[in-house]
Amino acid sequence: MGMAGGGSAGWQSRRTRRRAPPVMAEINVTPMVDVMLVLLIIFMVAAPLLTVGVPIDLPQTQANAVNQDNKEPITLSVRENGQVYLGDSEIKYEDLVSKLQAVTQARGGLEERIFVRGDRKANYGTIMRVMGRLSGAGFKKVALVTEVEQGG
Repeated sequence: MGMAGGGSAGWQSRRTRRRAPPVMAEINVTPMVDVMLVLLIIFMVAAPLLTVGVPIDLPQTQANAVNQDNKEPITLSVRENGQVYLGDSEIKYEDLVSKLQAVTQARGGLEERIFVRGDRKANYGTIMRVMGRLSGAGFKKVALVTEVEQGG
């Protein structure tokens, strides 16, 4: 008898003691926000560094901007002292066409857009020699890069 009464009371007390804690249904977004803010700062600092090229003082003009497609154009730079750069690397004038053809074969052939950036103090003849080599090699989309003229 004593066993029957104690057994049922003990079973109920065990049942109430072993309740599982409620499940937390909230997502903690604080770590994700922290990571996103850090990435935002990194990209804001790194973005201006990606456009760094050969430092050139471009001439100013009132010409209209050229319509661009989504592909990044090939950039040739002619410095004040006559040095020629393909992108950021210096190349010899004699190797200009061969290196440019190697780059354009991988990208789109002779139809690839080429921008020539000539320093304001560079010799006009040097820039025209580069343009002449490009034209003689069959490149059709060659453009000179300038800055927008300031003032009136």
